[in-house]
Amino acid sequence: MGQKGTDRQIDNIEFAVTDIERSKGFYGTAFGWKFTDYGPDYCEFTDGRLTGGLTTGIPRPGGPLIILYADDLAETQARLEAQGARIIVETFSFPGGRRFHFQDPDGYELAVWSDK
Repeated sequence: MGQKGTDRQIDNIEFAVTDIERSKGFYGTAFGWKFTDYGPDYCEFTDGRLTGGLTTGIPRPGGPLIILYADDLAETQARLEAQGARIIVETFSFPGGRRFHFQDPDGYELAVWSDK
């Protein structure tokens, strides 16, 4: 998530994995993905079209975390809350930006990030 995305579009997906090196080997060999390490707990991947991340954690039932980009993080959070979304991870900073996680009305967890 090092480069600015397009406002209100899916920008990134993130896999919670138990072993980043094993996952890099699997996806690198199976699909030819390329990787950039950002410390021991996070690795960015690209498949040539889409970027995503591998992060240490408990794998999520239902698949990877979908991350959208927003030009204005606070305005996007307010818009989501007005539509019934529940904020489940408050805004936090990371190298390159900030993000929060929300749960949609059906219980899906998504995240929104901004480089601002």
